[in-house]
Amino acid sequence: MSDLDARLLAAHAADDRAVLIKLYVEAADTATDETATGFYLTHAYVFALEAGDPRAPALRERLVAMGREEIYTPD
Repeated sequence: MSDLDARLLAAHAADDRAVLIKLYVEAADTATDETATGFYLTHAYVFALEAGDPRAPALRERLVAMGREEIYTPD
């Protein structure tokens, strides 16, 4: 198990949303493929939304840029 994995597990066990967001962003930034990056960013984004964290819009922008989220425009 990597150090990052251990820190993620500890943050989950503590239900520390702020640390989870930070660690999932770190995981996304160090991922070696686009699928993993999208997976980690999605988790960071969901935790940010749940926590009302101000990083949520920037995380969403990254997901949009990857084609994993769409900007809603009403018809």
